[in-house]
Amino acid sequence: MLKAKFKSEQTDRLAGGLAALGLSPNAWTLLSIVPALGGMAALANGRLGLGLVLFSLSAFLDIVDGTVARVTHQSTAKGAFLDGVVDRYVELLLYLGLLFYLGRGEFLGLAYEVWFMLLFFGSLMTTFVRAYADHRGIVKGEAELKKMGGLLERFERLMLLYAGMFLGLFNTQWMVAVIALTVVLANATALQRIAFALRHGS
Repeated sequence: MLKAKFKSEQTDRLAGGLAALGLSPNAWTLLSIVPALGGMAALANGRLGLGLVLFSLSAFLDIVDGTVARVTHQSTAKGAFLDGVVDRYVELLLYLGLLFYLGRGEFLGLAYEVWFMLLFFGSLMTTFVRAYADHRGIVKGEAELKKMGGLLERFERLMLLYAGMFLGLFNTQWMVAVIALTVVLANATALQRIAFALRHGS
């Protein structure tokens, strides 16, 4: 997964410095909501560049919380659960902000609202399929669950959308095209995971 590549000696050193501030990993997790809320407000007010900066900051904090937990040996199941829940709220704020920014319009014959509904569904299903496969015992063990992977996991999905937002600074339709691409890849990832569960599950 792309997110794992961001974990390095440098990020560990940075996380160690941030840990000296005394904030717990869970506090860093919750803190990532703050710039996301600001990012949504910025997008709703037509400030795409500021929205991109704030959501990028939120993504950075999403990396920091887990790294702080690892370097300070405070990793817990509760922390991982909270991180996953907050991730979904941040993603929702991004989608709402982008929809507010774009307003009404169409791309390839579909209204923007439809594209975002499909994007949100694909994002949810990507996570749901793995969680439900685990819940039902179809795919057993953390190692097997990680193998479900797919074309576009959450971190890659957000990076693609942020790249689209950057392109949107020059041409809004480029951003919309990237959003549509993300829709296709997110739903394809969900289908990949479904196929993996049915093929390898017991």
